[in-house]
Amino acid sequence: MKWAAASEQVATRRAEIQYDPSVGYYLYIFDSEDCTYDYLQDTFEIAVAQAEEDFGIPSSAWRSVSS
Repeated sequence: MKWAAASEQVATRRAEIQYDPSVGYYLYIFDSEDCTYDYLQDTFEIAVAQAEEDFGIPSSAWRSVSS
């Protein structure tokens, strides 16, 4: 499963959360097409909270997308 969100603070920044059943949820932050940050979290909720705290991406911005 995969989720995506756009940053409201930086127009070229976007984020993705990807679920890996063997380890957890990866939060990826992209500037243009380059992945500039990646984090591994235990739950989707923690990944969303980190995106909001560190990058200003509100929890309401996340949408489920096709992998």
